[in-house]
Parts: sequence; C-alpha cells; structure tokens
Amino acid sequence: MGFGDTAKKIQTLADKAERTYQKINELRNEVEETQTTVIDTSERVQQLENEMAEQRAVLDAVAREVGVDLESVSTEAHITDAEAIAAANGGDAEDAPDAEDAPDADESADDAGA
Repeated sequence: MGFGDTAKKIQTLADKAERTYQKINELRNEVEETQTTVIDTSERVQQLENEMAEQRAVLDAVAREVGVDLESVSTEAHITDAEAIAAANGGDAEDAPDAEDAPDADESADDAGA
C-alpha cells in the first residue's frame, strides 16, 4: 500500500471525525435547549398549580359562604365523569373509576396546598 492510499484513508477518517464532532455539538445544543424548555415548563406548571390552588381556596370559601355542599357537588362531578368515561369506552359504569376512589373537595383542596 502506497502513501497515497494511506493519505486518502487518513483524510476520510478526518472527514468522518469532523462530521461526528459537528453532530455531537448539534446534539449537545439540542439537549441544552431541551433542558431549558423543561425547566421553563416546570416553572410555568408550578405557577399554574399555585394559581389553581388559590382559585380553589376562593371557590371553596365562596361555596361555604353561600351554603353549597362541596362534598355532594364533588361526588356528583365524579359520577358524571365516570359515566362519561364508561360511555366512551363502550362499557358500563362498573368499568369506570368509582366516585369513592376519587378525592373529595376537602382532600383536593388539601392536596393543592390550600
């Protein structure tokens, strides 16, 4: 094998190494952008959860003020959701989650930090 063939092979390897290096840098940039996006999204989700907890606390206070039974409203909502899920799945209400399995209004407020 002559020096010309060796030089071609070295140049081919160098070209492949350069393309690999560029790809690695592109992937590194994509990963950094993805990490930034994930962090930003996490912060937004946390803000929304906080706002939702505040709104829930206000709604609970208003409901108590006007005499609405939050437990019965929550139970009715869970039953309606279970029936809708069962209908969408083509089954009956027994296939859907029980209203007993769902958290009631007080537990939801506690979980939301209210």
